[in-house]
Amino acid sequence: MTAGRRDLRSEWQRLTEMERPFWLLGDRVAGVDEVGRGPLAGPVVAAAVVLKPSAPIFGVDDSKKLTPRQRLRLYASICELALDVGVGMVGPRTIEQVNILRASRLAMERALRQLRQPPGVLLTDAMRIGGPWQEVPLVHGDGLSASIAAASIVAKVVRDHYMAVLAEQFPLYGFPQHKGYPTEFHRAMLLAYGPSPAHRLSFLRKILSRDAIG
Repeated sequence: MTAGRRDLRSEWQRLTEMERPFWLLGDRVAGVDEVGRGPLAGPVVAAAVVLKPSAPIFGVDDSKKLTPRQRLRLYASICELALDVGVGMVGPRTIEQVNILRASRLAMERALRQLRQPPGVLLTDAMRIGGPWQEVPLVHGDGLSASIAAASIVAKVVRDHYMAVLAEQFPLYGFPQHKGYPTEFHRAMLLAYGPSPAHRLSFLRKILSRDAIG
């Protein structure tokens, strides 16, 4: 076994320390995470992933630590090797109605409902969801649990793809480059052209205020 392979196996062992006691009991363990709380546009997307104990996916990590190419490769592996994957999405209008925290929880609930059967144990990234399972919230869970990390990868890839689709409808804003986050270019386009239907209006108040424009 090469050093690189050993390192990947060791990292997998570290990232499944939370899962293994439950796996040994035969529990079905899901990790859930969301992406897209901070952007000015687009949905918040959540994923729930039930990993197969006998099918390690080497390289899984917090999606923010991975390159787009790595995320795409791991996304394909997760979809192929995981026992179950669910995705949930909440769009800008609902975010405006219920606030981003509730929208994030709603996206996670929708992702969990997409699973073929509910898990016995749910690992979350510090957020409590509630449901018919044992829930284990972990602070910075996407760096501590392979299940949560896998969910973060799936959510990120799905959301990035969705933003690319939105870019075809609203090409002025450069969504493929910044995915809706408040970059300098994105702010400039908002000041020049105003918001699109894909934007979260309550997130734009400072940018589009008279003081910001002046």
